Amino acid sequence: MPESPRDTLSGYPVGLSIVVPVYRGAATVGRLVEALSALAPVGGLEIVLVNDGSPDNSGDVCRALAASASVPLTYLEHARNFGEHNAVMTGLRHARGAYVITMDDDLQNPPEEVLKLYDHARLGHWDVVYTRYAEKRHEGWRNLGSRFANRVADALLDKPKGLYLSSFRCMNALVVREVTKYRGPYPYVDGLIMQVTKRIDSVEVLHLARLEGRSNYTLVRLVRLWLNLATNFSVLPLRLAIFAGVGMGVLGLFGALLVMAEALTGAPPSGWASSMTMMLLIAGVQFLILGVLGEYVGRAFLSANGKPQGVVRQVIGPAAPEIQPAARLREDALS
Repeated sequence: MPESPRDTLSGYPVGLSIVVPVYRGAATVGRLVEALSALAPVGGLEIVLVNDGSPDNSGDVCRALAASASVPLTYLEHARNFGEHNAVMTGLRHARGAYVITMDDDLQNPPEEVLKLYDHARLGHWDVVYTRYAEKRHEGWRNLGSRFANRVADALLDKPKGLYLSSFRCMNALVVREVTKYRGPYPYVDGLIMQVTKRIDSVEVLHLARLEGRSNYTLVRLVRLWLNLATNFSVLPLRLAIFAGVGMGVLGLFGALLVMAEALTGAPPSGWASSMTMMLLIAGVQFLILGVLGEYVGRAFLSANGKPQGVVRQVIGPAAPEIQPAARLREDALS
């Protein structure tokens, strides 16, 4: 018999934790916290702000919010910029709710949609609920990059076909506990989620135009995200390298047969241009395969050397005195 919503929330300090990675968000995070504080979800809520080494005065703004917020608010400060997914992982470890929603600090996701997302997960007994948008208000190149990332995820991750992987998502405490066991330096939250559960759904929400500044995701950051996805949660690139090697071997055999046929028929041998073309093609494929192998080996090396996933310089708020339950379970398992 399924649990009632009340049973699902029992044993947790709050029903809902909202984790917000903050980077260049000084102009918007205050309005976001104010709007979130006005919500009244079942079981109550808390807010977790993670300043991911933001170069503006986001830290000062967040510390002021921690001192004046009308709801429980925890402020975490990374010692440097580690990346959005690393900041989300830090926030998840300090979240205390039965459900946890992650969202950006730019107000493109209306705070009013939080209750729709939370209730859909809670009442439907879903482990994870993603959001999807009827119309995205990102810049054109960013929308193109998002579509490409989702196509890559379709090929590399064992996820429901057509599911849009949005950063505005809701997870229950079970998923949070399992996801935060990952200690590697290159987390990809959605990839970790797909390894934990298949009880996943989505709900349509509004997506607004950005109010301040520009997107923090540059082309370089998107490429790094694709590499995290491709090399941390799939061996498909290695298999593609094998197929590329086999293909070049077959092409080389065909070329050898062609040369032999030319010699037997007395035709003049192929010229310099065709030879150089083949050499450059083969060399390019070889270097591509070496690059893929090097990416895997390099990440394994950095992980083995203990490259940190995130370094927290400061913690202010309700979660500061003790470790979040998921982290405490992990430490007990290691002891």
